Parts: sequence; C-alpha cells; structure tokens
Amino acid sequence: MNVKTVASIRARVGSRGSRCMQRGATLLEAIAYLGIAAIVVIGAIALLRGAFGSASSNQTAEQVTAIQTGVKKLYMGQTNGYTGLTTTVAIAAGIIPTTLVIDTAANTVTDAWGGAVTVTSAGTGTFTIEFDSVPTDVCINAASAGGTWTAVSIGGSAQTVPVTPAAAQAACAGGAKTIIWTSA
Repeated sequence: MNVKTVASIRARVGSRGSRCMQRGATLLEAIAYLGIAAIVVIGAIALLRGAFGSASSNQTAEQVTAIQTGVKKLYMGQTNGYTGLTTTVAIAAGIIPTTLVIDTAANTVTDAWGGAVTVTSAGTGTFTIEFDSVPTDVCINAASAGGTWTAVSIGGSAQTVPVTPAAAQAACAGGAKTIIWTSA
C-alpha cells in the first residue's frame, strides 16, 4: 500500500504550482525587452546615417577625379587645349562615371542630390567641373579632398588651393552649395 503523507502531497503540489508560474514573460519584462531593442535600432540608424554621409563624400571626390582624369586623357594629344569640351562631349566619350545620373537624350548629368553636373572648357588651357546643390557635409569633404586643381570655387567664392578643411567648412556653411573645380 502506498501511504502518502500530507507533507509529501503539499511538496508535490507546491512544485507544480511554481513551475506553472514561471512560464512566459511578464508584461514588465516584455516592456524592458522592447525598450532595449528600440535603443539598439536607434543606434544602428545613427551609425548608418554617418556611414552613408561619409560614403557620399568619398564618392563625390572620386567622381570629380574620374572626370578630371578622363578629360585630360581625352585631350592629351590636342594642340588647342580643351577647346570644344562640353558635358555632351564628356557623355559621348564615356568620361562621366556611371554613379552619376546620365540622361543621354537631354545630354545632362545629375548628382545624387538632384544638382546639375557640368563639364566645360574654361579657355584654351583649362576646363571646369561644376557640381550644383552639394550638401554641406559632402561639400566640406569634396572641396578639401585635394587634387591637381588650379582653382576651386564654393558658392561663388574663390578658394585658395589647396582648400583646407577649415576654409571649406566656412565656405560650405549655410546649406547646399555649388562647387566649381578648375583644372589645367
């Protein structure tokens, strides 16, 4: 015969009850979990914004350098310098990087911010590359990236070459600017 004592029955019932109470999460635990998850997501978004801004700055500097190199290569053997250079010629010659928006029907080029990109002859021995509507953070990095420029203009204001980050910051302040790089 199986004799059970009151103490053993209470111990068994008590252990079952405590197991049932430990299942799942409480509302307070769920709120804490969601709060931590929100903080992680907000932090990730902030890091991504910084990374994308830096990537845009680097990409703009690379695009300008690629256009400059392409134009110099195209006109290398010409005795008349850069006479006749236009955005249309640059598009037809394949000088414009594919990371820019190229409209071959209208012969126009647009940057990532919707500003026009133009390439023109500035005289016999020089040419210009112009980017319109460049945001402030990208403007500072792109203008001070260096290169073999004879002149740089930011928002209509001529800069001393090479453009220092402090000079670029002062010239790029106050919203989107037009940058014109001149090369020989």
